[in-house]
Amino acid sequence: MRTSIALLRGINMLGRNQLPMQELVEALETLKVKNISTYIQSGNAVFQSSRPLGVTFGERLAKLIEVRRGFKPYVLVADASIIEAAIAENPFVVAEESAKTLHVYFLSAPATRPDLAKMALIQQPSEQFHLTDRFLYLHTPEGFGKSKLAARIERLLGVPATARNWRTTHKLAELIRGC
Repeated sequence: MRTSIALLRGINMLGRNQLPMQELVEALETLKVKNISTYIQSGNAVFQSSRPLGVTFGERLAKLIEVRRGFKPYVLVADASIIEAAIAENPFVVAEESAKTLHVYFLSAPATRPDLAKMALIQQPSEQFHLTDRFLYLHTPEGFGKSKLAARIERLLGVPATARNWRTTHKLAELIRGC
């Protein structure tokens, strides 16, 4: 069995794009995957499949959600090994207190033309970021919600992406190990 993840962007945030996790599980079951686990209410799913998912799996999941809930989220689907890779490639020292202020963006594709100059211009003095082919790490000590860089990062990268804080990233790794 292959273990994969689905990371949905913008689910259950500030009263918008409401999607109960049981409905996410049901949508995934419709797509014939098994052993589905979700983590918190923000669109994180770990699941297994006996066959390759194919490049349209995320789009099919997004369309099912659109039919059922009236909105179409961005869905990043990847082999579960991406979570361990994100943890291993993290360039920052992470203290327990920074587990909520360090975020990893999972990129849909390498950012071939990111606007690094603009990113450096709008980041707060306390913020740090590091870009790789698959991830962007963003440390926001003053808070993710207050970060101008976090608010504009996807546009500046030029590729779709979805972020998870460091605590959530580690919880997903635990779910994957439990499959």
